[in-house]
Amino acid sequence: MNGESGRRGVITAIRGSVIDARFPPPLPPLGTLLVTGAGDSIAVEVSGHPSADTIRGIALAPTQGLARGATIRDSGGGLSVPVGDALRGRMLDVFGNTIDDGPPLPATLPRRAIHQPPPPLARRRVANDVFLTGIKVIDLLCPLERGGKAGLFGGAGVGKTVVITELIHNMVGQYRGISLFCGIGERCREAEELQREMQQAGVLDHAVLLFGQMDEPPGARFRIGHAALAVAEHFRDSAGQDVLLLIDNIFRYIQAGAEVSGLMGQIPSRVGYQPTLATELAELEERICSTDRGAITSVQAVYVPADDFTDPAASATFSHLSATVVLSRKRAAQGLYPAVDPLASDSKMLSAAIVGERHERIARAVRRTLAEYEELKDIIAMLGLEELSAADRATVSRARRLERYLTQPFFTTGQFTGQTGRSVALAQVLDDCEAILADACADWPESALFMIGALDEARAARQAAQP
Repeated sequence: MNGESGRRGVITAIRGSVIDARFPPPLPPLGTLLVTGAGDSIAVEVSGHPSADTIRGIALAPTQGLARGATIRDSGGGLSVPVGDALRGRMLDVFGNTIDDGPPLPATLPRRAIHQPPPPLARRRVANDVFLTGIKVIDLLCPLERGGKAGLFGGAGVGKTVVITELIHNMVGQYRGISLFCGIGERCREAEELQREMQQAGVLDHAVLLFGQMDEPPGARFRIGHAALAVAEHFRDSAGQDVLLLIDNIFRYIQAGAEVSGLMGQIPSRVGYQPTLATELAELEERICSTDRGAITSVQAVYVPADDFTDPAASATFSHLSATVVLSRKRAAQGLYPAVDPLASDSKMLSAAIVGERHERIARAVRRTLAEYEELKDIIAMLGLEELSAADRATVSRARRLERYLTQPFFTTGQFTGQTGRSVALAQVLDDCEAILADACADWPESALFMIGALDEARAARQAAQP
């Protein structure tokens, strides 16, 4: 992607974010960054060659004020972002400019092209290490893989961003690496809130934030994920650090690609998505992996349009993930937070060879108990709990206590709920679930297990309440 810096062309057409320009041959290669406008303020990435002397590009900044006949210049390379420790605690846009009202980054920082090939297979490291989060339901039923990709699936308003911010909070204390948050097409207020909350929690110095916000052109939203990965790859490959990459929201990346595809005049595919959806998603996802230098572990929020998991965007994302955490609107309506659906969520790590025989046995028993309760709900609704057999009533009792035990107050929502957050070790979760399955809490009220950390907390509260 090396063009000749300084070569100039003339803009011949402007259609929203799409710009056509005539250049003398040879044309700038695909992916080359062109600049135009007053003070070179408008960046354009070459996306096609409609004819022998014309390039077609997508503007990464608003094109207001630009006119046909304006000069456009070849920058000599592709889009790049600054990298290095100076980025810690900063908020950046797709060009690597700071957007947090802080001082500008040093001009001497090295830069890295946002388009990079995935690591070759010979450099990849395959290790079945579990990535513990301190969130009970995730660590028990859908453990995350270190160096893997996990998806948080859910419709609007079920708590994807809340779980992401809680992961950042929990990771900083125990994670010897750096957190990198990539906001793709999200609301502007969420960026400001996230930065302020991380600053108050004292974790901002261990993180880098990159945003391509909802109000930005589709080209900027489409490339911010690649910019974030360029920064993550620097910390992994050059600094030898582990990176926790949180993406909110990967669906907006696909959506921005669909907008770019439509602007470029490509014929849409199923449900109006771009015909290159699978390829574009793979270009991003395949760069997230472990190498001999370090690991990039990714947790990605995935908006599911109309809660339809057969949507092409959701099903294409599924194929790249090692763990799927499905957030349920039904559980959110019941006030069971985090609203993780224990039956729909799964992980390839939940195998006795990886997590151990005891963890797998307890997780299967918990899921089986909750599945049996789900099957009994229709009978309970029609005939009442009293019509069930003694064995089924015991199953319902265990399942309802497990449902409430798997709720958990979050640190990042404490200011709204008034409850202090809890982080629970996996060993404690296994002990507690084993006790609930063995009916050790059968005489406890269900409410005693709601929104607590470990069972010891409820046990201590019961002892304190006794005369």
